[in-house]
Amino acid sequence: MNDAFARFESLTHILPDEVVTHSFVQDIKLPSGQVLALITLDNGHDHTRPATLGPATMIEFGRAIAEQGARAASGQIQALGVTGSDYVFAAGADLSAVSSLREPEQGRDMARLGHAVYDQLADLGVPTFSFINGVALGGGLEVTLACTYRTVSTGANGLGLPEAFIGLVPGWGGVYRLPRLVGPEAALTVMIENPLSNNRSLNGATLAKFGGADALFEPADFLEQSLLWADKVLQGTVEVKRPFAVDPLDEAVAQRWAKATAKARALVEAKTSGAAPAPLRVLDVFEANRTLSQPEGAALEVEALTELMGTPQFHHTVYAFLDLVQKRGKRPAGAPDKKLARPVTKVGVVGAGLMAAQLALVFAQKLKVPVVMTDMDQARVDKGVSHAHSEIEKQLSRGKLSQDAANRTKALITGSVDKSVYADADWVIEAVFEEIGVKKAVFAEVEAIVSPECILATNTSSLSVTEMAADLKHPERLVGFHFFNPVAHMPLVEIVRGPSTTDEVLSTAFVTAKGLRKTAVLVKDAPAFVVNRLLLRLMGEVQAAFDAGTPAEVADTALRPMGLPMSPFTLAAMVGLPVAQHVSGTLHHAFPDRFPLSTNIQSLIDHKITSLWVKAEDGSVSIPQSTMDVMSFGDSPLTGPELLRRTQDALALEAQLMLDEGVVAGPEDIDLCMILGAGFPMFIGGLTPYLDAEGASERVNGRRFHG
Repeated sequence: MNDAFARFESLTHILPDEVVTHSFVQDIKLPSGQVLALITLDNGHDHTRPATLGPATMIEFGRAIAEQGARAASGQIQALGVTGSDYVFAAGADLSAVSSLREPEQGRDMARLGHAVYDQLADLGVPTFSFINGVALGGGLEVTLACTYRTVSTGANGLGLPEAFIGLVPGWGGVYRLPRLVGPEAALTVMIENPLSNNRSLNGATLAKFGGADALFEPADFLEQSLLWADKVLQGTVEVKRPFAVDPLDEAVAQRWAKATAKARALVEAKTSGAAPAPLRVLDVFEANRTLSQPEGAALEVEALTELMGTPQFHHTVYAFLDLVQKRGKRPAGAPDKKLARPVTKVGVVGAGLMAAQLALVFAQKLKVPVVMTDMDQARVDKGVSHAHSEIEKQLSRGKLSQDAANRTKALITGSVDKSVYADADWVIEAVFEEIGVKKAVFAEVEAIVSPECILATNTSSLSVTEMAADLKHPERLVGFHFFNPVAHMPLVEIVRGPSTTDEVLSTAFVTAKGLRKTAVLVKDAPAFVVNRLLLRLMGEVQAAFDAGTPAEVADTALRPMGLPMSPFTLAAMVGLPVAQHVSGTLHHAFPDRFPLSTNIQSLIDHKITSLWVKAEDGSVSIPQSTMDVMSFGDSPLTGPELLRRTQDALALEAQLMLDEGVVAGPEDIDLCMILGAGFPMFIGGLTPYLDAEGASERVNGRRFHG
């Protein structure tokens, strides 16, 4: 038999340490007597990582399909099926392998290899089935799209095409096949909207609802039910309907295609300011693919994938996603042995405001332990508990929770005006007004009630943990545990070790953060820690330029090349000017030369003006004259490029000072914090790779953050 994959063997030499996902083949005799050859993708004994698709994996998979194609041609089998193991179908291309392909021709060969494998699957000559038992991302989901039929487990999660998020395009047939199967709108939800929304993915039920799977089965007997269904399809007793499938050449579909593309382009602009090449390239390929044949579409995907593999943005994303989020985020620097952690069986939340209610909800949902809130009067307590319960009801109405789970979670969240309810708590976290005297008074009161083993945590965003602990009888039990708003969605927790915090307390904090499904970074007790310190430095540079006479539109758009999730003035409005000014005050007290306080911001606060911008019905923004009248300006305006460079230099200096002060263990922690706590885009690497690439690190510090 001619080996169509021998020409790709050189790719395996580039990544000799690839963890190969093997293609295990077995014949399944169906009840009708027909034979289905089942390929199970399994990386053997290395189940610490999901099955991925590197070059050696793909070559073996391709050869297995070719062998079954020959058997199909001789009548030995009547169908082919593909599935995965251990709740993973296939987690897409091996990014370590892809990022190692430095030469364009190597990248082109990797792209062509995927098409060679999947095109063979699509044209096997007998029906092909994918049984999606679990995670199917990127190239993994594209395997299923190349098959004739698809079933999916109700227990499957992590389904999607995240390439726009990681700096690539779905380059193994996804851009061509998906919209034809589910329609252009749903396809762009999967390829653009979800990746740009914190890399959201689908579950099995949603994939089936979209039309991405033909049948949905429970996980307990998923493979058995899938095989029985496949047998009925082969016999013709089950008719597979595809209500969302479209013909792109139909005029009505062409109009839908164009409308969906325009909407997605607007979303890309809003999310990335047009600074990320991958999402725009996905849309270019998507738009062109409407009128192309499948081979023409494949050639276009190959070239797009080859081009993007060589971009700095892709390599920054690999660093951010693999090295930071997947590796360092899961093995945080400085975390003590997790065996030292104490059990947390009941949580107290001091305060019942919006932040406190969010904290109560995440602790109850993730840890599944009782959570009790307290506040100064019953009305506030009731409001806080009601807010948490209403969020649970919203999740129930959206189908994210069962009625039983909703009832159980609501029962875990209670409130009281008497702090004695904390007597048997293992963990008490405060979420009260950001003023050191208030927090010290709270902890003094709580310490007199709780057990000696109870851990006290502060959600402060900028105040000194050391000062909070100063008057405690047991300062060793206090730890900083800083969440970001909105708590349910922001994945970072800054864990702050005070001078007396024990390893047992710190270990409990890290284990608790993991239980909450948050990524924790250990930070030194320093003003505003990491995220707020850098954000305020950035916002301070923009505000100073505005105060000096830079036009508002120039000041607010100067940082667009960074691709930040929102402009500085929009961020200030979201945070709230009083809160931003309060944190700025903390930093000004510590570093007056680098964090000046804006008199214009204070004037807006004094006049009860909450935002510079007023948004019109058409979406445009402007500053009312009444707002301008309460501020005063200098006569030293900057251009956009001048302000961008000044901000880059300020951030480079601040990041280096933080490293010199030992606020974090390394630049990787700064990057991780800014990605997960401030939404800095992965395609710039978080922060320090961006500053290296722009020359700011060497301009200011005389050296790069990364060799």
